[in-house]
Amino acid sequence: MKEPSRDNLLNIYHRLLRRYGPQYWWPAQEPFEVIIGAILTQSAAWVNVEKAIANLKKAKALDPVCLRQMPLEELAHLIYSCGYYNTKALKIKAFVKHLGEHYNDNLAKLLNKDRKVLRSELLSIHGIGEETADSIVLYAAGKPSFVVDAYTRRILHRLGISPDKDSYSAFQALFMQSLPKNTTLFNEYHALLVRHGKEVCRKLPLCEVCCLGPICATYVQSQIGRSCNNRGYKGIKSP
Repeated sequence: MKEPSRDNLLNIYHRLLRRYGPQYWWPAQEPFEVIIGAILTQSAAWVNVEKAIANLKKAKALDPVCLRQMPLEELAHLIYSCGYYNTKALKIKAFVKHLGEHYNDNLAKLLNKDRKVLRSELLSIHGIGEETADSIVLYAAGKPSFVVDAYTRRILHRLGISPDKDSYSAFQALFMQSLPKNTTLFNEYHALLVRHGKEVCRKLPLCEVCCLGPICATYVQSQIGRSCNNRGYKGIKSP
C-alpha cells in the first residue's frame, strides 16, 4: 500500500465528479437540521433518516427547546425509523442540552468557532464521534474538515492507497495534508465517495462499470489474473 499524492487524490476526485456530477450535500434546509441528521445517520441508511427528520418536522420538534422538553420516549418514537432510536435520542438530548447550557441555543455562536476548537468541543459531547463531528464541522459550520466513513476506507483500500495506521485520524490526514483545505472540495469529495461506494464500489464491487478502474490496484490485478487464465496459464508445477 502507498500514501497518495495531491495529484492522485485530485485524479480520483475528478473521475468521480465526471461520472456523477455535483451531489449538493448535505440535504438539509438549515444547520440545526444538518446536525440532527448527522447524529441520526450513524449506522443508518439515509432514506430512514429522512423519515425520522420528517417525523420531527411534522411534530414541530426540530428545534433545540422542543427537543429538550420532549420526553425521551416520545423522541425515540419519532426517530424510530433510523434504528438505535433510544441511543440516538440520548445523543440528541446531550447535544441540545450542551447548546442550551453553553450558548443559550445560539447555534451560530457555536459554529463560528475555529475549526479545530469546534471539532474538539463537539467530540466532548456524548454520542458525537469523529465522523459525526466532522460532518457537523463541514456541512453545518462550512469549515474544511474531511469526513471519513466506511465507504472512504473501502474505496481507498481497493485503490491500493492507505495510511500506515488503520485509524480514522490517519485516513483523514491523507486528505487534509495532501489537498487544499477547501470546504467545497471536501464537501463534494466526501459526497462523491459515498455515492460511488453505494452504487459501484460495494462489498461485492461492480468493477466492470467503475470509473476508477484504470487507476484501481484491485481492478488491475483482477484483469491481470483474468488475462493469465484466458491464456491458459496455470503457474509453475512442483517437481
